[in-house]
Amino acid sequence: MSENRIYNFSAGPSMLPLPVLEKAAAELCNYNHTGMSVMEMSHRSKVYEEIIESAEALLREVMGIPDSYTVLFLQGGATGQFAAVPMNLMTKSGKADYIVTGNFSQKAYEEAQRYGAARVAGSTKAQNFAYIPSQDELSLDPEADYVHICENNTIYGSKWPYLPDTGNVPLVADQSSCILSEPCDVTRYGLIYAGAQKNLAPAGVTVVIVRNDLIGPPQKGTPTVLSYEMQAKNGSMYNTPPTYNIYLIKLVLEYIKETGGLAVMAERNKAKAAKLYAYIDESKLYKNHIRKDCRSIMNVTFTTGSEELDAKFCKEAAASGLANLKGHRVVGGMRASIYNAMPEEGVDALIDFMARFEKENA
Repeated sequence: MSENRIYNFSAGPSMLPLPVLEKAAAELCNYNHTGMSVMEMSHRSKVYEEIIESAEALLREVMGIPDSYTVLFLQGGATGQFAAVPMNLMTKSGKADYIVTGNFSQKAYEEAQRYGAARVAGSTKAQNFAYIPSQDELSLDPEADYVHICENNTIYGSKWPYLPDTGNVPLVADQSSCILSEPCDVTRYGLIYAGAQKNLAPAGVTVVIVRNDLIGPPQKGTPTVLSYEMQAKNGSMYNTPPTYNIYLIKLVLEYIKETGGLAVMAERNKAKAAKLYAYIDESKLYKNHIRKDCRSIMNVTFTTGSEELDAKFCKEAAASGLANLKGHRVVGGMRASIYNAMPEEGVDALIDFMARFEKENA
């Protein structure tokens, strides 16, 4: 790590790979001898067209996205897609199934009810979202226009250990906090969306990967800027896109490609998570409440069982250069978000601090 940088465990906006930040800094005022910053460029200029086209080509290469899917760079965050998905896809039967496994899938379901007959096809809310429901626990409607899941639950720290069998119904996944963390068979989804501020780029751009046959006229009254059909026709440039953020997606994807691709990312991420969970499980002070087969490799949640001790932990950790470990207000406790950019040394430093803290406070 750079001498003046801390280990940032924020769930989002999160840390970015240091080589990406350094390259962005070097190109900030004068990109590729143009005499201007990317953030000053016209999105219609030839030089910027090369940037956005390169970002899309790299995303297709890194994720293995076939030509039968369209890539869109949009705005409004994943929250904007809570509305855009039903507006664009709930257009045949007017029905959709939502599997509620955490805070954001709950919000997506609530938003979708504004645009059609959204129903809960499975939920672990009564169990405090401690696990992902099995296929047998789901009640899926074969006439639904799509089935929606949030693949990784940032707040609770769980992840789908399998993809549900939805038959001929397209699967829609919010991958905001797990995209690019491991290889992904895009062809198993009808649509993937992700807010950028975890593994992709700074907050401000949202990636949508949608199967071409699902792009069509949206519901009547859909704002034009939220229409997949219109955005696809205009190459994500119906309006001015978040140009600098897309440029940073390009840099992040270059970094991932240069460091071995998603298989290498997955190996590193699983090793980091396994090390941290192993310490928590052996500890007498810390507890993780997610069923082991459903644990996230991106967001590791834990608690001491005492609100006062949790607060002390976060304060002392921050003083030791381990920032943003406070859990989400919905669940409390602590949360270590260990996205691609978090080096193994950061996890080691956290475990060392946890051990000292436990020895002093147990």
